[in-house]
Amino acid sequence: MARDLIDLLWRDHPDAPRGGTRGPQSKVTTAQAVSSAITLADAEGLPAVTVRRLAADLGISGMALYTHVGSRDDLLVLMADAARAGRPRSPYASERWRARVRQVAETDLALYTAHGWLLDITDPRTSLGPGTIAAYDHDLHAFDHTGLTDLDRNASLTFVADFTRAAAHAHRPAPHTVDMAAAWSAWHQRLDAYLGDEFPLARRVGAVAGEAMNTSYSPQSAWKFGLDRVLDAVQSLIDRV
Repeated sequence: MARDLIDLLWRDHPDAPRGGTRGPQSKVTTAQAVSSAITLADAEGLPAVTVRRLAADLGISGMALYTHVGSRDDLLVLMADAARAGRPRSPYASERWRARVRQVAETDLALYTAHGWLLDITDPRTSLGPGTIAAYDHDLHAFDHTGLTDLDRNASLTFVADFTRAAAHAHRPAPHTVDMAAAWSAWHQRLDAYLGDEFPLARRVGAVAGEAMNTSYSPQSAWKFGLDRVLDAVQSLIDRV
């Protein structure tokens, strides 16, 4: 019988309940099962991570796997927490809070880029795991010496994290994606002719933006502009302290 998810998440803690010592030794551990699931998700996407597939990869039965990970929903939480546990928590290199928060956002974006399936896990129970809490504690320190209350510090970090998650969706390549820069280069003059005078504002603004970005949409440009605006919003809160 599997332990509760909270105990599975904190299985390495000294106070976590231990399984019985009777019977044959298990062929795999929870950590091994979660690691294999992450490897599978990285290679084939989250839909490939099923109990049957993972059990077969590990060489155990589905029932045996359930004793290590609870349910598939629990497994996804364990995977998300393990991924966050492996996220770099480098010391902040700047005394300026904007640079520190930018570091947090860029680190999160890199994590989503490495493990795109994290964007598909929305279970709020991920906030209860040791890896997620360690990342949360580290990221909260980005707002040190700003004068923010604890509640505003939490809200500001959530604001940054939500923006980063949304931006990561835009950065994630869609199946069969095309090279929009190449498409824009080849087609923008014909598009301009098709538009004619029907949509003058869209034509004018689109032409200026397209020339600047060499494409009709740039996730990188949207990321830079959006993150600056997020930091500006937090700045307005800090200025009122």
